[in-house]
Amino acid sequence: MTEAERRTRSTEAFFGRRKGKPLRDQQVERMETLLPALKIDLASPAPVDIKSLFPFAVEKVRLEIGFGGGEHLVHRARTNPETGFIGVEPFVNSMAKLLAVVEAEGLNNIRVHDDDATQLLDWLPDGSIDQIDLLYPDPWPKKKHWKRRFVSQVNLERFHRVLKPGGLFCFASDIDTYLNWTLQHCSRHGGFQWTARNAADWRTPFSGWPGTRYEAKAKREGRASAYLTFVRS
Repeated sequence: MTEAERRTRSTEAFFGRRKGKPLRDQQVERMETLLPALKIDLASPAPVDIKSLFPFAVEKVRLEIGFGGGEHLVHRARTNPETGFIGVEPFVNSMAKLLAVVEAEGLNNIRVHDDDATQLLDWLPDGSIDQIDLLYPDPWPKKKHWKRRFVSQVNLERFHRVLKPGGLFCFASDIDTYLNWTLQHCSRHGGFQWTARNAADWRTPFSGWPGTRYEAKAKREGRASAYLTFVRS
């Protein structure tokens, strides 16, 4: 498939509302000044080496789709300063929260995209990403909305294209139907090998996992989470 075909391929809306309560003045200022400095310019051709998006030589590039409150993305950026992180989040208030932490801590290994993740995936070069994290995505629980779940054959093909051979796709959720959905779709795709060998593997959080507010909410409501790791063949 050509680049033009990928860009024009129809997609569903994978996210809901774009904005919550009004931003405070400082948040508005960051959105007007800091966001443009960190935002990836999809209007320009993707660089041959995606690592050049960062102001220093990073060893790896990791993509998180739908970073929510940003606690996981920030934790990984702090603890892996040699890795470049790309965070995708269309919800304005969540982006504003992330920018506040980036500014306060001077994190220089984070770049962002504030719109549909499929736009970024179609822009990225082949084999440019070491790991993709999709953590507690919207489960779209009603069956009629399942087509809006981000895990699909179309998006798995996008993942497969941009991930390096041996790269990882990590998925976390507390919704059993979405976990089963993801396992079935990855199996059907054929380009992703699930690494679990027993139940403890997928009930154990990822290495260095900081926890998220979504995970905490699931625990309070009595739901167990699962953590699936797939290797791109």
